[in-house]
Amino acid sequence: MTSMPRELPAVLLESFQRNGRVNAAMLDAITEADLDLSDGQGGMSVGQHLEHLAGMRRYWVGRVSPAHAEAMTFTTQEADQRFWTVTLSPAELREAFSQGDAAALEAVQSAYAEGRSFTGVYESDPAHFLQHTIVHDAHHRGQVMNLLRRGGRSLEQMDALEQATWPIWKE
Repeated sequence: MTSMPRELPAVLLESFQRNGRVNAAMLDAITEADLDLSDGQGGMSVGQHLEHLAGMRRYWVGRVSPAHAEAMTFTTQEADQRFWTVTLSPAELREAFSQGDAAALEAVQSAYAEGRSFTGVYESDPAHFLQHTIVHDAHHRGQVMNLLRRGGRSLEQMDALEQATWPIWKE
């Protein structure tokens, strides 16, 4: 179904960009050692959560706009496994998030410019993909924060991380 070209809602674009800044602030605080932190009860590790977020972008952009997915050069081991070996460093994760966000945004903006939806998914509005990404990221960021806390981060360190992320939403 094609319609008249339209513009991506400015507040959603701004929210998506803020989400990327929150992810970057969190990744700035993640160390190589943090990637292995887990709940010890069968949940994903910090690294797996973060690779899953990057992989989500690769998967969905590949599904809704394969041409835009080609710009993402990172790979993860996730595939269809419940657990996998984390292969990306914090710096590589940051680059993967950057590439994934750029590809997602370009795919949505292209669909808007052409007045089309994403066939088979996000058919009512391609911008729902950006909303999906924001909500999905928030879900997993909460899990990462919990793992960091359980992994020994002090109250002061956790407060510093929260002060690096929450104010972005209040600007």
